[in-house]
Amino acid sequence: MRRMKTTTLAIVLAVSLFGCSKKQAAKPTTPTEPTAGAAPAQVNKPPPLLTQDQVVSPSLAVSGDIISACGIKAAPTSGSPKFDTDKDELTAEDRAVLDQIATCLTTGALKGRAVDLIGRADPRGTAEYNLGLGSRRAASVSGYLGRLGVGQPQMVVTTRGALDATGTDESTYAQDRRVDIQLQPNAKT
Repeated sequence: MRRMKTTTLAIVLAVSLFGCSKKQAAKPTTPTEPTAGAAPAQVNKPPPLLTQDQVVSPSLAVSGDIISACGIKAAPTSGSPKFDTDKDELTAEDRAVLDQIATCLTTGALKGRAVDLIGRADPRGTAEYNLGLGSRRAASVSGYLGRLGVGQPQMVVTTRGALDATGTDESTYAQDRRVDIQLQPNAKT
């Protein structure tokens, strides 16, 4: 008898939680008349493939094909892309750009496409330390995008550490401390 009451209560609870949800009615839209001075509608062309990375925030460089496909708006920066020395924390400007990228990868023009997140470091420090630091920087970007709904299969986290670093002084070292975000060719998840 007790088992039947428990089962009945569970069924009633499940129906009340899931079976009675209301869907919002679609709001009617009023069509607008085109104005006499309005410009003709532009036909959307597929974005050209760009291979050069562009600085979009203090710590991020994003490939041109992602910028054009997603319409990424660069955050106002105070110079070249850089993480602080020995740091992997994202700035508010970085997060603003990553918000745009996440939207594009989850619901936008690049929905389902995969990206490479390549962590980089300046040449100071040991090779092992720099590889680890680059990995932490890329993981920081991956973690943030993951919290915004980008699936792990869509993100390939790698590090180059200081292998491709070109800096020779403090101002050029700063340009080496970044994460590059690049679209994988023809890769869908």
